[in-house]
Amino acid sequence: MKKIVYRDIIGHMQGFYSLLIILGGFILAALGSTYYMEHNGHWVTGMSNQIVWGTPHVFAVFLIVAASGALNVASIGSVFGKKMYKPLAPLSAIMAIALLIGGLMVLVLDLGRPDRLIVAMTTYNFKSIFAWNILLYNGFLVIVLAYLWTMMERRMNPYSRAVGTFAFVWRLVLTTGTGSIFGFLVARQAYDAAIMAPMFVVMSFAFGLAIFLLVLMFTYNAIERPLGDAMIKRMKNLLGVFVAGVLYFVITQHVTNLYATEHHAVERFILLDGGIYTKLFWIGQILLGSLVPLAILYHPKLGASRNWIASAAGLVILGGLIQMYVLIIGGQAFPLMMFPGYEVSSSFFDGAVNGIAHSYAPTLPEIMLGLGGFATALLLILMAVKTLHILPESLADEVVDPHH
Repeated sequence: MKKIVYRDIIGHMQGFYSLLIILGGFILAALGSTYYMEHNGHWVTGMSNQIVWGTPHVFAVFLIVAASGALNVASIGSVFGKKMYKPLAPLSAIMAIALLIGGLMVLVLDLGRPDRLIVAMTTYNFKSIFAWNILLYNGFLVIVLAYLWTMMERRMNPYSRAVGTFAFVWRLVLTTGTGSIFGFLVARQAYDAAIMAPMFVVMSFAFGLAIFLLVLMFTYNAIERPLGDAMIKRMKNLLGVFVAGVLYFVITQHVTNLYATEHHAVERFILLDGGIYTKLFWIGQILLGSLVPLAILYHPKLGASRNWIASAAGLVILGGLIQMYVLIIGGQAFPLMMFPGYEVSSSFFDGAVNGIAHSYAPTLPEIMLGLGGFATALLLILMAVKTLHILPESLADEVVDPHH
């Protein structure tokens, strides 16, 4: 490999300011949506005492999970010694920080009372998985910032691998903790599964790498810097492996649930009789989010086209959001099993299937808040790319490919 040179981005100011304005507009819309929901009450979202985690939680959990996966590129270079990925390690760390901040922003603003966050930060119940995750998220930010410092400060370079290894372990624990939020909820038949933890880890690999690949391709195309086919090929093949891994865990989860009689009802709801949730699962999550991207990425001709690779990465992101929606919203739509073996009904829709008997649909304020989280993450990445020396001057094959 040739010496990697990091340089400022010169010119392209018009495009930079245009993106800045667009992303800023989405963030302002998100803040306006937050004010609207907080001022009028969360009833305006369509959420109820059954659906207590709405669409903003779908975006928030997706961004938090993707943040862990975005660091994967840096980990491959530092921890596993793959030299080809090392030039992109700073960008990988920046993206991990930005996506986590975007996800946490949505999570905090969706609380209804964001000021109550002070209580969560000062009073800990260590029997709660939510309390564990507050520590994991804050720790992740600190560790990745330290990791970024070891990469960008020459005198700290000798410590980069050690800190990178620690960051790698921490992010695995973080994503395990996020998956365990659902795995530990025994009251919800759609959750309550130990496989949630490793499935979320693999999901983070797929979602984070898909976002990283899109950002990388868009950025290098916009600033007109060389980006070789070797780097793209490595990443798209790796993305295919992760997408296949997510599909494997999804199949395993449902087959395991079908084996247990107590889960037959919820499996029938998700796979056959769930209305919009069933359609989203089969068409959005399985077909568009898994099978189509796999077919594109491993097709001999389509897999060699950057436009098709970008399309596959976009479908992985869309499929990931749909997967989160089916998991979070669909899991709540299925009624709680208060008294196993008995039918339960009340004026509060106990025993009724939400989304059918008592409909919930994403509202515009919820969607704008979720998109605001994406916009915040992209804005942070944009500012870092413009102001910090984190992008190599060239990623051409002769520069980064040791086998060229």
